[in-house]
Amino acid sequence: MHDDNPTRLRPWVTWGLIGACVAIFLWQSTLPPGLEFRYVLALGAIPSVIVGSNHLPPELVLLPAWATPLSAAFLHGNTMHLIGNMLYLWVFGNNVEDSMGHGRFVVFYALCGVAAGLAHTALDVDSTVPMIGASGAVSGVLGAYILLYPRARVLFWAGFLVLRLPAVVVLGVWFLMQFAGLGASVEGGGVAYGAHLGGFVAGMVLIGLFKSSRVPFFAGRSAGPAPLPGATRRRSSIPVSGRRWRF
Repeated sequence: MHDDNPTRLRPWVTWGLIGACVAIFLWQSTLPPGLEFRYVLALGAIPSVIVGSNHLPPELVLLPAWATPLSAAFLHGNTMHLIGNMLYLWVFGNNVEDSMGHGRFVVFYALCGVAAGLAHTALDVDSTVPMIGASGAVSGVLGAYILLYPRARVLFWAGFLVLRLPAVVVLGVWFLMQFAGLGASVEGGGVAYGAHLGGFVAGMVLIGLFKSSRVPFFAGRSAGPAPLPGATRRRSSIPVSGRRWRF
């Protein structure tokens, strides 16, 4: 639902990514099913196409195969798929963006998305099923957050309970769930757990290269310098209201 971790910068990139994903999903929703799936094939990350053992028909080639792990991060399979990814990005993205600045966050997010797509590809190189969704890139944000702010409190809804737990518990359980589900990811659709794990690990590896030197690891909460003139410290929050492809 939200965390208790304020920020120094306005998260323009996080907001922009959410806006882009929502806008593209609304565009997807206007397409007839057959045409929508053609775009999923053209812009989704298909492992066998990425490694070169299969090829799309020429009329479906919109981007080089190596670029599709990034384009896939802006497509979503259904409303709940979109809401879930955007909720995680809304809650955790602003603090990670705050730790490195806007420009670096763009590059960091893109690299995590590409790493997630490549991890998914490596686990199933013969797959012809397109993978779509921002979850791999968002997983990189989660991997960075757990190293930066493991003790920040996260408020979340669990059944009939509303709990406030350290981020290391919330995200640690999430990671274990992805690992446990890895064997359930089968040809023909479902959840791309390998992409989630690959993005998460990439975020943990890359955060040391991208974060500002002023930001320590393992902080209880965001601990930057005093706010700039006119800046406000903000909390992330959101009201609580996943065809043949992988999420």
